[in-house]
Amino acid sequence: MKFNNSQTLKQIAQIIQCEYVGDANFSVSGINEIHVVKKGDLVFVDHPKYYGKALNSAATTILINEKVDCPAGKALLISEDPFRDFNKLTHHFKPFIAATASIAVSASIGEGTRIQPNVFIGNNVSIGSHCMIHPNVTIYDNTIIGNHVTIHANTVLGADAFYYKNRPEGFDKLLSGGNVVLEDHVDLGASCTIDRGVSGATTIGRGTKIDNQVHIGHDTVIGKKCLIASQTGVAGCVIIEDEVTLWGQVGTNSGITIGKGAVILGQTGVTKSVDGGKSYFGTPVAESREKLKEMAAMKRFLKGRKNS
Repeated sequence: MKFNNSQTLKQIAQIIQCEYVGDANFSVSGINEIHVVKKGDLVFVDHPKYYGKALNSAATTILINEKVDCPAGKALLISEDPFRDFNKLTHHFKPFIAATASIAVSASIGEGTRIQPNVFIGNNVSIGSHCMIHPNVTIYDNTIIGNHVTIHANTVLGADAFYYKNRPEGFDKLLSGGNVVLEDHVDLGASCTIDRGVSGATTIGRGTKIDNQVHIGHDTVIGKKCLIASQTGVAGCVIIEDEVTLWGQVGTNSGITIGKGAVILGQTGVTKSVDGGKSYFGTPVAESREKLKEMAAMKRFLKGRKNS
């Protein structure tokens, strides 16, 4: 999530009321999660296990709960609770703005796009030309939709990320400041849910087709010309490369990559990253040919025991 205007380290420290290490005028251009950070970004870390990853990432400002050596060319913000203070920054720079109409005045809708009854279109939404939006679709703020996109009834774009910190008093929610991006020629079936990114974009690539009742988690990036069948659930921060096929009731772990051209057979649990150009099946996931051989061998073994 980039700021409209770059901030100084001192300005950020004043917003969250914490001390800092580095030049007071050190530039901070945005806030992002670890998997999407770039130079100029701020990232938060609140567990020693991940200190090294954050400090050595592309982020140049690290919001951290421990005084550590500051890497060259970077700055630190020392916080008692980085999770809480990251939320403060999201709220400060991307506050919730309540809707005042079913289609926001600030929304942009392209030529030839048809909007069916009972569609909600939030603030700063951009919809391209020659799209078809069917009844009861909900499009949250800041969503970007390309040209020639079809979205079927009851689909929701841009609900909050499912991201919580377990505290003694209950679960604390990480605020979502990102958005959803649908590129040209994407089709979404009925009753799909695509969560917005925590700080970046959940993206569906050009020409991808998604069946009914599919869920896509926050900050996931789906490539071009993919096919995703009904009742599939894709977790957050997943990368699905171009021309991947996910058949019905596939589920994935978060933070994995599915390589270009991979085919995931129905009811598979994708528990780890898999290479492209191959077919996979089962839980835990394995190449389908090997998995089916294993199942056949087990069947023969059990039949042999029964007959012995």
